[in-house]
Amino acid sequence: MNRTARLYALMEELRAVAPRPLTVAVLAARFEVSTRTVQRDLQVLMETGVPVRTTPGRGGGWSIDPAMNLPPIHFTAEEASALVVALAATDSLAPYAGAARTAAQKVAASMTGPASVAAQELADRIVALPRPSDSLIRAAVERALTTNTVLRLSYTDATGRESDCLVEPAGLLTADGRWYLIAWCRTRLAGRGFRLDRITTATQTTEQALPHDLTELLRGSAAAGAVQPSTLAPLVPLVSLAVRH
Repeated sequence: MNRTARLYALMEELRAVAPRPLTVAVLAARFEVSTRTVQRDLQVLMETGVPVRTTPGRGGGWSIDPAMNLPPIHFTAEEASALVVALAATDSLAPYAGAARTAAQKVAASMTGPASVAAQELADRIVALPRPSDSLIRAAVERALTTNTVLRLSYTDATGRESDCLVEPAGLLTADGRWYLIAWCRTRLAGRGFRLDRITTATQTTEQALPHDLTELLRGSAAAGAVQPSTLAPLVPLVSLAVRH
C-alpha cells in the first residue's frame, strides 16, 4: 500500500471507531508498518487539516472528530478532476483560498491511476497572475464569518479617507473580480460593504455579533440584485451564506 492510499485508509480506520481512540501500535499492526511510519502519517494528516487528535495516557491514542469530518463521498473521475482544477485555480485573494488549496490536495490524494494523472495534467495547464493580498486580514475576516464574531477594522475608502470601526459580519459579496465584506457598521448604524483589499487591519474580537439578514443589508445598494452562485444556491439559503463555513 502506497502512502497516499495509507493516509486515506488511516482516516477511514479512525472514522470507523470514532470517537474512540486507537493506539499507534494498533494502527501499525493493522497496516503492517512501523509505529514511526504511523506517527509520521498522522502528523501529515494533522498538518493538512484533518481533525485528528491525540490523547495521552492510559486509554488514550489517536482519534478523529466525527462532527468535523465528512463521510466518504464518491466522485466520478470527471467530477474529481473538475474539483481539483476549480479549487487549485481559486484566486489567492479570495476568502477561504487556503482551505480551497488544501481541499484540492485532499481530493487529488484520494484519486489513483489514470484519473489522478489526468486531473494533475489539467491543473498544470491553468495559471494565474497573483495579486497582492494580506493573508492576516483575510484570515481574520474568515474566522469572524465562521464564528459570527465582531470585527475591529481600519479601512481606507475610495477617496483615501481612513476610518476605524466595529462591524458585525453578515456575508461576502464578489463582484467584478473583487471581494467585499458585507457587515453592519456600528459607527454608521447601517449596512456597509468593505472591499477586502482596502481593509488595512482586521482584528477579531471575542464578542458575538448579532444576526443580520444579508438580503436586507444589500437592499437599496448597488448590489441589491445579488444572487448566490448557481452551484451554491441549492445548498443553503442566501441569508446563511455569511455565518456558516
